[in-house]
Amino acid sequence: MGNMDDPERLQRAFEDLRLGSAEAFHLLYERYNKKVYRFCLRMLGDEDSAKDTFQEIFIKVYEHRREFRGKNFQAWLFTIARHTCLNSIRTRKEHEEFDEVVHFSTSRNESDIGLKDCIEKAIAILPIPLREALLLREYEECSYQEIADILNIELSLAKIRVFRAREIMRKLLTPLKEELYGA
Repeated sequence: MGNMDDPERLQRAFEDLRLGSAEAFHLLYERYNKKVYRFCLRMLGDEDSAKDTFQEIFIKVYEHRREFRGKNFQAWLFTIARHTCLNSIRTRKEHEEFDEVVHFSTSRNESDIGLKDCIEKAIAILPIPLREALLLREYEECSYQEIADILNIELSLAKIRVFRAREIMRKLLTPLKEELYGA
């Protein structure tokens, strides 16, 4: 399908999507599906929910394609992804079970898998407004302005949420870091 990073090609795909082009939808799906799935997985914390929500997001993107106004497709896409994830969390009755994650043990083996697992659990502990801001910044590499647009908040609040999320992550992971790598 050619170079996915060609800005003109992407812009054309954004415009063609609004007209209902299946090829444009496929191109944009190929370009963004991994990022969106990763976001779902980290927001929701389990693969089944992430897969269901992921599929729902791309159905919504296609159904609402005429509402995209050609400014920032990634911000528009992640706005849909965010709302769909929040709905999934809201309807999930077991969301109280997230509390048990707070008590995760730091007595792990010294493998990167253990560290990665602890990072994922620490992310799951974050309050949703901080979690989504951190995921968009650290994993999706969104600018603070994009985060503000996606979350529909002021730019200053986007920066504060990312900062607070990083602070909490640092507090949660410092004991683990000291255990694995020394003080």
